[in-house]
Amino acid sequence: MPSPAPPPLTSRPLSIWLVDASGDIPGEDTPPLRTWSLARVLVARGHAVTWWAPTWSQRRKAIRIPPIGIREDEGFDVRLVAVRPYQRDASFARINSQKDFGKTFARLAAEGVSSGQLSRPDIILAGLPPLDAAEASLRLARTLDATFILDVRDSRHADAEGQLPGPEFLSRLFAPLILGNLPARHAALASGADALSADTHAAAEAAFAAAPTETPRHVCCVGTYVDEFPRPRIIAASESLPAGAQPGGGAEQPALIQGLLSRAASGTAGLLECVYAGSLEPGHGIETISALCRQLSTKGVAATIHVATSGAVEANLRRTADAATGFCRMVVHGELARRDYVSLLARCEVGLVAGKPGLTATVPPEACEYAAAGLAIVHSSTGELAAMIERHAAGVEYSARDVASLTDAIAGLAAEPKRLVAMRQAARRMAEVEFDREKTYPIFADWIETVAGGV
Repeated sequence: MPSPAPPPLTSRPLSIWLVDASGDIPGEDTPPLRTWSLARVLVARGHAVTWWAPTWSQRRKAIRIPPIGIREDEGFDVRLVAVRPYQRDASFARINSQKDFGKTFARLAAEGVSSGQLSRPDIILAGLPPLDAAEASLRLARTLDATFILDVRDSRHADAEGQLPGPEFLSRLFAPLILGNLPARHAALASGADALSADTHAAAEAAFAAAPTETPRHVCCVGTYVDEFPRPRIIAASESLPAGAQPGGGAEQPALIQGLLSRAASGTAGLLECVYAGSLEPGHGIETISALCRQLSTKGVAATIHVATSGAVEANLRRTADAATGFCRMVVHGELARRDYVSLLARCEVGLVAGKPGLTATVPPEACEYAAAGLAIVHSSTGELAAMIERHAAGVEYSARDVASLTDAIAGLAAEPKRLVAMRQAARRMAEVEFDREKTYPIFADWIETVAGGV
């Protein structure tokens, strides 16, 4: 029997506002991410939680309908703030929409508290990015005498710059004129926060530098619900070997292992199932994935590249998939229902994490899910995710935006099934140690309650 959840560390239930402009809210057919997972834990401990979110979905690029029955189903409230829509992540329209969210949220919240329709919050925890909403949250916390927690989601201070349309060098040139002094704005947030949290250690290092040393701080990875993904049969079979037995070592091997290892005996690469579930927005390294099929076919690697996400370049990828010939094919699924997505990952062996050069901090949700599903992770990260994968021997790195490097990485795994099995085992263990929300988010909640101990 599992041990009971620890009681709250504070002497009374807290009123906690979570300000998140980017995460999916309940009812949008996705699993809980950071804010949703945290809200569930806090509600289970008896706290009153309100999630402030915009009326426009960043992921779906669609209007949100106010959720019905969320209080009954989840135990927390979702309050939607009207914003202007946008279709592209890199656009002035998105920047204006985020300004709408920060300005309107502050007005609605202040009016609600002053009129008595809303209870004064004890804590306001705001995600960064976006910058405008976090700044509005800090000002509001000071007005309402609430504890302000800044929750930094990766360390890319250039995130707002990345929303400007056009070439990167022009974005860097004109960003100060359009967005103001971004480093100073970030520093003011960090120094003004009562406490700081982050989703990676790299994010923490960058954001916390401007904060007083005595400011409480905590790191909690986005993670995933590991048990949502069944242990792959290939892993369960290999781990059932007698003590000391090695894959490829004789007739006592489970048939599943022996069949996979027969690839190497034939001297040719076998069919390999890979999945990409990251961003399909321009500038995120997806162009490397789109050129992958042709390169793998040239090398004689029989593989299927599954694309299980949607975005601005989805139509281009579908055309690439339709034109592909040879040993390798691409299947563009678009946005899958959660059950179908989990089933797809269970069929695959390799998970692809693409990125642009210099992107070091991010540990994206899809990487956590790949690991939970027991997929070897082929990635172009050079930061925290790369360190985790290397420490656990759970995948292989390639050079960002280098199609030849990515092709070699996948071809190598196709030709070495014994190595692939070992990486898949290691990836699942990595998920259980690093990414399991059932373990990490209660600790996050403990810290929040400790921060609020004096309210």
